[in-house]
Amino acid sequence: MLFRSDGCTTRNDVLIAEAVSAPAVGAGCVLAGGSWYSAYDGVTTSDPGSFDIDHMVPLKEAWVSGAYAWSDARREAYANDLGVAYALIAVSASSNRSKSDADPSEWLPPLGAYRCTYVGEWLAVKVRWGLTVNYNEWIVLNRYANECPPFSGEVISAP
Repeated sequence: MLFRSDGCTTRNDVLIAEAVSAPAVGAGCVLAGGSWYSAYDGVTTSDPGSFDIDHMVPLKEAWVSGAYAWSDARREAYANDLGVAYALIAVSASSNRSKSDADPSEWLPPLGAYRCTYVGEWLAVKVRWGLTVNYNEWIVLNRYANECPPFSGEVISAP
């Protein structure tokens, strides 16, 4: 996790960006107040400590999909990717831990209304970073591509 000169971390940057009601940001980037909504499971909280910052494509999945060949600097850039809103997401700790390092063939958000968005964002991260997709993952991505509206975000190549 990167710390900037203002004391904010990648975690706090995501929490600030995704707040349903904005927290006050104090010295050292300490957050006070605010509320957050977990798109994975519909949980709402006013305690940012009860939420995790999830890598849409988990670090281990990225590793086996091509990140093993990257430089340390590129892996660090991936882990702290604030370049697109869909790379990192604030979600309930329980949903993030249930996902762990699973791909969409092994785990999908319990909140069905978010699944199309999730699959689109998963694929957008894979494309952004030039990561591969395995067969089982492809089957699920293909199924959702046929059932869901097109991804509405912009896929921007990673730096």
